[in-house]
Amino acid sequence: MKKFILTGSEGLIGSSIKNFLLEQGHECINLDIILGHDLTNENFVRQFFKNNKADGLINLFALNHHIDSNHKKSNLFNISLKSFSQYMNVNLTSLFSVCREYARNNETGSIVNFSSTYGMTSPNKSLYDGEEKHIGYSVSKAGVIMLSKHLATHLSPGIRVNTVVPGGVYNRQSEKFVDRYSKLTPLGRMMNAEELNGIVEYLLSDKSSYVTGAEFKIEGGWTSW
Repeated sequence: MKKFILTGSEGLIGSSIKNFLLEQGHECINLDIILGHDLTNENFVRQFFKNNKADGLINLFALNHHIDSNHKKSNLFNISLKSFSQYMNVNLTSLFSVCREYARNNETGSIVNFSSTYGMTSPNKSLYDGEEKHIGYSVSKAGVIMLSKHLATHLSPGIRVNTVVPGGVYNRQSEKFVDRYSKLTPLGRMMNAEELNGIVEYLLSDKSSYVTGAEFKIEGGWTSW
């Protein structure tokens, strides 16, 4: 049995991975804003990791922009710089803080960070009926990939750092959105959350002992067009 720290543990993907790890007999330490854990608070992060050592760290916490029909449509010219900064603060600065404190308190281990296909390709405008996915999300998720590469080179050989790049996960989106997304994906559908369990298991295990600084696209071929 191993012990893992899971941030964003109460979200759709986090819940799936948490349940999977527990089913495999591992111990899972859960961190989530819903549970009262503010990972933008550096003092909290430092104290937590000082008191909680683990064999691996899976980072799923992030600020995301879920487009719906109940708010004013956003575009490049009306989003606030404050909102842009919030994405950088949560998705990059706080992620760096969490990874650094894990590494400060563990000599060995595996860090699995989560980016997004929107960190590799621009959001497809045809999916959003004239609205734009917040640019802060895409830019910050692109930064996750480079952050992981930098950490991989500086924390080796003791700690491995890799990035999972998931595509769209089905979460009761509108039928219209699901249909559009599926037609843009070579595998013809959105992903189910549990389809990420295997790659996380691999990256946390000794089977990936020679893998660091890599990105793993789990996106049904989305970026291959």
